[in-house]
Order: sequence, then C-alpha cells, then structure tokens
Amino acid sequence: MASNEGRIPQRFQTIKRVIIVLSGKGGVGKSSVSTQLALNLYNSSPNARVGILDVDLTGPSIPRMLGLDGHPVYQSSDGWVPVFADGSEGRLSCMSVGFLLKKRGDSVVWRGPKKNGMIRQFLSDVRWGELDYLIIDTPPGTSDEHLSLMEHLAPAHSKLSAVVVTTPQAVALNDAMKCISFARTVNLPIVGLIENMSGYVCPCCGEISNVFSTGGGEAMAHREGLTFLGSLPVDTELVTLLDASPPNGDAASQADLGNTTSFPLMLRYESTSSSKLFEAILERVLNSAQNDQATG
Repeated sequence: MASNEGRIPQRFQTIKRVIIVLSGKGGVGKSSVSTQLALNLYNSSPNARVGILDVDLTGPSIPRMLGLDGHPVYQSSDGWVPVFADGSEGRLSCMSVGFLLKKRGDSVVWRGPKKNGMIRQFLSDVRWGELDYLIIDTPPGTSDEHLSLMEHLAPAHSKLSAVVVTTPQAVALNDAMKCISFARTVNLPIVGLIENMSGYVCPCCGEISNVFSTGGGEAMAHREGLTFLGSLPVDTELVTLLDASPPNGDAASQADLGNTTSFPLMLRYESTSSSKLFEAILERVLNSAQNDQATG
C-alpha cells in the first residue's frame, strides 16, 4: 500500500490540471457532461492531451459513451495502459472499471475498502503520461469514492478543482447543495456549476422549449457565490450519439465518414447542438483555470 501511495505524486507530476465532476443525484447527466468536457478540451487545441478517469465503480458509463466498450486494458512494465478514444492520435485516454468487467452487465458488489483500493490503483498504476487535463467522473452523492479521491490526491491538491452538475428541479438542487458543502469542507475549489437538462431541443427545428423548469441552477450559483458555467438542454442527438456510440475503429462507422478520421465520435459530436452550446461553458472553465494560475 505504501508503495502505491508513493507512486501517486509521481504520476501526477505530469498532469497539469485535474477536474472532478460532481453531482448530488444520479440521472442528472453527470457522465455525459464529463464526456462533453473531455471532448471539448480535446478539441480546444491540436496539441491538447486529455484523460478521463471513471470512478463511478458501480455504474461505469464512460466506456460506452466514448465508444470503447469491450476494449481490454493492457499491463506494461510501467503500469496499466489507458484506452485511447482517438485511436492512433493518442490524445484522449480513458480508464474505467468497465474495461475490467467480463461482461457489460456484470455488477460490481464491493464494500468501501475494495472501492478505496480500486481508486488507489487507478491513481497510482495508470500510465497517463503528460496530460493537460484529467477529468474524473465520480458517482452521485458524496461517498467513499469521493473521500478516497481527496485522500489519495492530497499531494496534488493544488491541481484539483470541481465542476458541479445539477438539473433545475428543486430536489436535484437540494442534493447539489450537498456537493457544494462537501467541496468546501475538503477545501476543493469549485470551478462552477452547470445546469443540465434545462429545456428541450426540438430535433426538427432546433428550438429550445422549457418543458420542465429552468434557471434553478443559475439562481443557486449566484446565491452561493459560484460561477454559473451555463445551461444545457436535453438534446436527443447527443443522447442517441452517446447511447449508441459504436466502438472506435468500427468498420461501419469509418465507412460512413469515408475513413477521414481516426476519431469518428468527435465528428459526430461536433454536429450536435450541444457541442456548440458547450463551447461557451468550456471558455468559462478555461478562464477559471487562468484566474487560478494568476492568483496561485
């Protein structure tokens, strides 16, 4: 255990910034926000190197959303090799317990100590290499996984920050407030808050309708003195893309795009309305990073 703990600072020396994505409730689209954040950071520069770590151990969604279901994880002399979502370009790497399951539908029935050990192994044994950003997708709430993260990442605390995801409904906002309280308790800087599922994008005309409610996340951000990063409506194109994303390198998907890219998911994502909306959110996230560096 001591050996593993000692490797974490070494691994994170080559990672510039870590963004932990939090949500108080399940079902608010936290994993889709994590995926979009990773894709937009990847697209922000032709040289940007991004990693995404899925520590939602009992409900890993990131492999499916990135079209990586079924990929094996290889062991090297320097640790686990992450799976690259962009193929040969090697700029978007991913690690998840989903890669370690024999079948996609297998359950993970672990108590706290086993979860803690898995997270410690992800942090100490994955060969991330040089990254500009590491996105960590966490399970809903504030539980063992979150405490383990903060404990093991203490040597890299200056690189950590959080994004809180909520929906505009009062129940979700109340639980999001608990995430904000958790972050403040463990001295985790909050980049800002995203209101997801805020309205509905018509797949025919692109008009956004407020089917449920909207504005609750923005009001809470202002009340709590947090940056409101933006709102994202329900986008059926995005839902279809992330739910049915074919494995990267799939022959049919490559043929559809004329074999012009090793990362077909990115081209499909760029055609969604969510991609364009997320650009403004990303700009605020990057501005936050610059402000942190200026005041650090």
